[in-house]
This record gives sequence, structure tokens and C-alpha cells, in this order.
Amino acid sequence: MYTLKPLPFLYQDLEPYIDTHTMGLHHNKHEQNYMNNLNKLLLENHYDFKYPIEELYYHMDLFDEKSKNDILFNLGGVINHELYWESMNPKEKEDPTGELLDAILDKYGSFENFKKQFMNMALNLKGSGYTFLVKKKDNTIDIINTSNQDSPILFNYIPLFNVDLWEHAYYLNYKNNKREYLENFFEIANFNYANKNYKSFADV
Repeated sequence: MYTLKPLPFLYQDLEPYIDTHTMGLHHNKHEQNYMNNLNKLLLENHYDFKYPIEELYYHMDLFDEKSKNDILFNLGGVINHELYWESMNPKEKEDPTGELLDAILDKYGSFENFKKQFMNMALNLKGSGYTFLVKKKDNTIDIINTSNQDSPILFNYIPLFNVDLWEHAYYLNYKNNKREYLENFFEIANFNYANKNYKSFADV
């Protein structure tokens, strides 16, 4: 069966922007619940776990129509969280560099303008979901919102960076002040993973 990946930082490392208690609940309860549900659904469908979990999106033909939506929801609950963890790390904070930075400057003019556009998109999300920086097939980038646990992979985009906008990600610290959460998110935002992935997929 699949298991949760360890976080790329300690629970307390995001203080004071995201507290230790929120991180523990988020990783050990919320994401673990998605993983447990996913494994249960896969076992019920006699799946043999032969693919890496991130490749499951490309093998949904293995599952019956009745199970697909539930599998996709819980798979997204794991994969989207894994990217969210990689999108933060105050101890190894890195801004966009190299080819990703070039793509950001080409589309948004400056990194600061990109951050404003990203925050505005996040503030406009209705209900629960995520805001993503994605790479498109023509190697350009875009900022998109997805609902609930939908992944950009479902829309043929490569997810590079995201922020979790489900209330459990921020409510204990920020209540309904989503703007403050987003402003502080960029204090701990880390584009190291996004830089590597954009370069890795630059010729897709």
C-alpha cells in the first residue's frame, strides 16, 4: 500500500506563520485520512500498487466508473498536499530562478507582480480548493484554481507550486482572514521544487 511521505521540514519550522498544532493536524489527520481512504478504495478494486502514486492519474482505466471519482478525490488529497509541503520551507527558502524565472518575467513582468496575481487568484477561489502555478504544454506558465481536491493533471497541466485554501490549512491561525494567510504564506514560500520541476519538464 502507499504511505505518506515525510515532510521536508519539521512541524514547528513554519512558526509563527503556521503553528505546530495546525501542521500536525494537517499532515497526521487530514492528509493521512486521504491516504487511508485511497488505499482502501484501491484494495477494493484489487489494485496491485505497481505504479508510483503520482502515476495513478494516468491509469484510471484500471478502475470501474463507480470508484473513479472517489479514487481521484482521495488521490488529489494526497498529491496536492505533497506539493503544498514542497511549496514551503523557511529554512531553505528560494525564489524562482533560471528558466522558471524567465517564464514568470515573460508573462508577469516581475516576481512581485506574479505574487499579486497569484494572491488575487487565490482570494477569488469560491469554497475549498487550491491555487496552482502550472506549466502548460507549450512551456508557458499560468495560475489556476482547482476545486476541492482536483489536480491540474486532470486538465493536462503540470503542477509546479500551490497553496492550500481549505479552511483546515489556516483557520486556527487566521480564522476567516484569507488575505493575511496568503501574505504570510509568501514569507515561507519556497520555489526550489518548482524550479527543478519546470526545468525537468521544459521539453515536455
